[in-house]
Amino acid sequence: MSDAATTRIVGEPPIPRAPSLHRDRALPADPGVRAIARELLGATEGLPIVSMHGHVDAALLAADAPFPDPAALLVTPDHYLVRMLVSQASSPGAIRDSGVRTAAELGVAGGAAVDAETDPRRIWRRFCAGWSALRGTPTRYWLEHVLSEVFEAPVWPSPATADRLYDHLAERLAQPEYRPRALFERFGIELLATTDAATSTLADHHALADTFGAGRVVPTFRPDTLLEAGAVGWRGELAALSAASGVDAFGYDGYLDALRERRAAFIRAGARASDHGHLSADTTPLPEAEARALFERALEGRLTSDAAAAFTAHMLFQMAAMSADDGLVMQLHPGVLRDHDRGAAAAHGPNIGYDIPVAAEFTRALRPVLEAFGHHPGFHLIVFTVDETSYSRELAPLAGAYPALRLGAPWWFLDAPDAMRRFREATTETAGLRNLSGFVDDTRAFCSIPARHDLARRVDAGYLARLVAEHRLDLDEALDAAVDLAYRLPLESYPAPRGL
Repeated sequence: MSDAATTRIVGEPPIPRAPSLHRDRALPADPGVRAIARELLGATEGLPIVSMHGHVDAALLAADAPFPDPAALLVTPDHYLVRMLVSQASSPGAIRDSGVRTAAELGVAGGAAVDAETDPRRIWRRFCAGWSALRGTPTRYWLEHVLSEVFEAPVWPSPATADRLYDHLAERLAQPEYRPRALFERFGIELLATTDAATSTLADHHALADTFGAGRVVPTFRPDTLLEAGAVGWRGELAALSAASGVDAFGYDGYLDALRERRAAFIRAGARASDHGHLSADTTPLPEAEARALFERALEGRLTSDAAAAFTAHMLFQMAAMSADDGLVMQLHPGVLRDHDRGAAAAHGPNIGYDIPVAAEFTRALRPVLEAFGHHPGFHLIVFTVDETSYSRELAPLAGAYPALRLGAPWWFLDAPDAMRRFREATTETAGLRNLSGFVDDTRAFCSIPARHDLARRVDAGYLARLVAEHRLDLDEALDAAVDLAYRLPLESYPAPRGL
């Protein structure tokens, strides 16, 4: 060891080193269990990626333009990263090192903000200066994978290496093999589902069907803004729905018909699922006369917050009924208070890290839908949560009882190694492994897709290895279960609607 290494003062930035990833990252520490986990991982790490719930923009692949710069690719669109660096603004060290106090300083624009940073190199330097803030987070794991495996970076981020690393990444991004479609093939993505507004023209998906073949990049129907009657902008959403569907949506019957028509258009474009992210999981239907009356009051701007919530619950039941009819898998992920800092949302727009989990109730909330459709052969419901307390108490027992229900993978704040392990431990004994959806990456960060699937496969290998080591599962069964979780279950959980 050199004198410089032995005399470095504790608290100083680590000496930059060449990036490398340990082959046993995220595997169990116990040597015996780790050896089994390695064998299980060997059965899954080369499997194709099935990404059935994510937020990559289809336009990215349709245009296939080079990524503009490292900051625009890896920093500005990553709300995990942005929120963590902004959260450090009160730390004197973070202020001195990165200067990040608001999302605008990382290039996040939108809303009323006019001061967003536009110099990508300055954004990158701020990110590199704040690299230590990401220690122990899944964001750090994903970024290390992206930098090392995708871009073969020569150094890890730091204030001293920022410019060298930026130049290396910019040089790679200028090469044809780093354009979106080339990376799509390199990542081994077999099927990618995007998330799209219900009023989308789906033009990019139609173009991609010609490029990749039908059914490889598919849309997902997201009607949230249309189901929250009386919200700001709701009438404008109805106008957009009318234009997209060709059906007048300003009457209750036309509104339902327009939603059905848009679902059919999504199915024709290859969609396999709808996606619903409201604050509550309530699915209580209303008498038809009451639903009509609330719709009319919403049009007049006279809907109370309680009445609006009741209408949204009613419409979730209607979405379930439509799913039972047309075969779109219904995804439900409630329990997030969006834009917790309303001032930040007004200044910079949504999706910058201020969406915060709240406790969610499922047993009573899902009862109307499950009593009506839980045994329906054409209905498929996948429920996600950011409330860990509901796993063993509510969701695993529900998934273990109703044929139509599968439990979604750890999502958002829970897509971290320890949280994923807790999920397996909390749900498997009640729901089993085959009542789960398999892994979904839920990402906007395109280059992190393989990193997230890699982490999930490692965590599952570790969990299954412990069952083998404890003689609770034979090795051959664990190998089969690992392939289920990584590949088969996502395909089974999101079957193509009838007629596709």
